[in-house]
Amino acid sequence: MMSPGIFQGDLQSDAPCLRQYTWWLQVAIYTILTLAGQTVGVLLGRLYFDKGGNSEWMATLVQNIGFPVLLPFLLSSPSKTRNQETGIVRPSFVVLASTYTFLGLCLAGESLLYSLGLKYLPVSTFSLINTSQLAFNALFAYFLNSQKLTPFIINSLVLLTLSSVVLVIQDDSEDSNKTSNNKYTAGVICTIAASALYSFMLSATQLIIQKILKKETFRLIIDLTIYKSLVATVAITIGIFVSGQWKSLKSEMEEFKLGKVSYIMTLLWTAVSWQVFDLGCNGLIFKVSSLFSNVISVVGLPVAPVLAVVFFHDKVTGAKVLSLLLALWGFISYVYQQYLDDMKAKADRDSTSNEVVEASSVGIK
Repeated sequence: MMSPGIFQGDLQSDAPCLRQYTWWLQVAIYTILTLAGQTVGVLLGRLYFDKGGNSEWMATLVQNIGFPVLLPFLLSSPSKTRNQETGIVRPSFVVLASTYTFLGLCLAGESLLYSLGLKYLPVSTFSLINTSQLAFNALFAYFLNSQKLTPFIINSLVLLTLSSVVLVIQDDSEDSNKTSNNKYTAGVICTIAASALYSFMLSATQLIIQKILKKETFRLIIDLTIYKSLVATVAITIGIFVSGQWKSLKSEMEEFKLGKVSYIMTLLWTAVSWQVFDLGCNGLIFKVSSLFSNVISVVGLPVAPVLAVVFFHDKVTGAKVLSLLLALWGFISYVYQQYLDDMKAKADRDSTSNEVVEASSVGIK
């Protein structure tokens, strides 16, 4: 008589496959949110400055103030988490407040630096320099998240770094019609600094999830996105009033080249798109890692330069083409490493399943 252990072995071998397919589906959804939110956010941000917007603080504010669109998800998510079921102690209010304040202030600083970079640089140059964030993230992930640096990842980091260096040292005479050399240099520096701060924030978020929050729920992603955006919004709002730029916002809206309604809609959809991006990024950190989340955002960077050529008539220079090719090469190198890791994990699962089946078949004898 056949032992039921064989059927149990089949079910156990199928369960990991089902979990893997579910995992890939969730990763795909978060990836789409990240790419769509980033592309739309960058293009609308550039549109704001091109058509008469001049406040870097307002451009920074709309990157974070859209968090109320996520409140329905917060209200509909169950408050009971796996922590309660497994007996994990929930962090105190002081710890949670300090955590979200830290992440929110980092987000505010990174958003301001990005706004300055986007203000002084063409979309194509801005987007390509942002590929340097993957190199920064790998370094931070190595020290904060124990991320292994394989030869393919190191090759990817070198190529992505070179792609940014090419743009830094290029002859920027093509861009001098819109910005002075000093502003161009300031834009490059601000964008690189923003990439570094953003990468640090991703690695810090992963570390906080693992060491402090210790949750495994969709509610965690919503909490992270909303609360850090709330802190960043408060900090940036203070910055608007301290800088005095709030006084010129009314005249800025009236003088916007596309009209008042377009001014409001540009800011509104910019806010929504960046919240979609942030939600996708946090989801990828939760499901995979901070480094993978950054890789996906880097994938979308070449999209913005192509669309910028169409909508903003950015000039295509040899340096930008070379930078794009280096960035794509670096990305492919990293993806290949992810493929090798996935194949190794699959082989390990198959080996474990075979051992379970062999152990169960002993019941037949």
